[in-house]
Amino acid sequence: MGVLAVLGWVAVIGVTVLLCVGLFVLGFAAPGRGWRAERGVHQALFKGENKAGDKAPNAVDGWVRKPFETSRKATGKSAEAGRKSRFRLPF
Repeated sequence: MGVLAVLGWVAVIGVTVLLCVGLFVLGFAAPGRGWRAERGVHQALFKGENKAGDKAPNAVDGWVRKPFETSRKATGKSAEAGRKSRFRLPF
């Protein structure tokens, strides 16, 4: 694995972490707007997942789609956690 490939995966992980943190904060601060942002992120990741899977051979299809699927699940969970945290506040 080359240096550029490693940097590419680090960038993907970094962007996913930033999206998760952003959706958590948005879900906590403004749950209504958080839904729309979460939907936009999910649509973008789903499109990337489909494009990556369409171009890959069947044997590697699951491996290529997996990072997008995992990122989509992580962003959804973080946005949900932000909304739950807001509604659990005592005031």
